[in-house]
Amino acid sequence: MDPAHGQLLYEGKAKRIFHTDFDDRVLVEFKNDATAFNALKHQELEDKGRINCQISAHLFELLEAEGIPNHYLSLASECWMVAQRVEIIPLEVVVRNIATGSLCRETPIAEGKKLLPPLLDLYFKDDNLGDPLLTESRLLKLDLLSSKERLEIEKLAFRVNQLLKSFLEKLDLTLVDFKLEFGVNKQGQLLVSDEISPDTCRIWDKREGDNKRRILDKDRFRQDLGGVVDAYGEVLKRIQGVSSKPRNCS
Repeated sequence: MDPAHGQLLYEGKAKRIFHTDFDDRVLVEFKNDATAFNALKHQELEDKGRINCQISAHLFELLEAEGIPNHYLSLASECWMVAQRVEIIPLEVVVRNIATGSLCRETPIAEGKKLLPPLLDLYFKDDNLGDPLLTESRLLKLDLLSSKERLEIEKLAFRVNQLLKSFLEKLDLTLVDFKLEFGVNKQGQLLVSDEISPDTCRIWDKREGDNKRRILDKDRFRQDLGGVVDAYGEVLKRIQGVSSKPRNCS
C-alpha cells in the first residue's frame, strides 16, 4: 500500500517525488519504468522499482555509517523512501573504475582497461541537451557551484567509490562505474542524493566469465540482453545476505 503523501513535486524517468507534512522532507516513489538513450527506449518492468528502492536504502545506510552525508532518512514501504528535501545541483558526477560505454566510444581508451586512479567526469544534467560532458572552462561559465563545493563533491564522490567498490567486492561484484547526484538541504549541507542502484551503477558479476551474462545493471536493458529484473534482484540478494534490514519509518 502506498504511504500517505502530499502533492507531486517532480516526476523523473525512474522516480516520483511528493510533498509530506514536513517542509524539509519528501517521499520518493521508485517506478518500474526502465529507460535508455534519453528515454527514447522505454519499458515497464515489474518489480524493478521495489528492487532499486531496497538497494538504494541499503547503500545509503552504508554510506551514512561511514560518515558520508546523504538525503536518505528511511523506507516508507517497499517502493517508497523518506528523504531530506534538497535543491539538486544540475550535475551528473560519474566515477569510472574500468573503461566501457561512452568513454570507449568517445576516446581511444580500450574497453575493459582499469583506470588507475579512477576517472571522474562531470556532465551538465539537462535531457534536452543530452547531458553534455563539461570542460573546466564550461563549468566555470555555467557558475553551477563554488570552487569549495566542487572540491567537496569530488572528495565525496571518490570516498563513495572507495566504499562501494570495497563493499561490492566482498559480494563478488565489480563496480565498473557509477553516477551520483548531489543536492543541498535547507541547512546548506551538501548531500549525496537521488539513488544508488543498478540503474545508476555498472556492476559485473565476478562469478560469471561470459562478458554478457556477467552484466547485472542497466546495460542489460540498453543492449537487449533480457533478464533485467533478475539481474537487479541478484544484486539485492547478495547485499541482503550481508546487511541488516533497512530502517523503516513505520
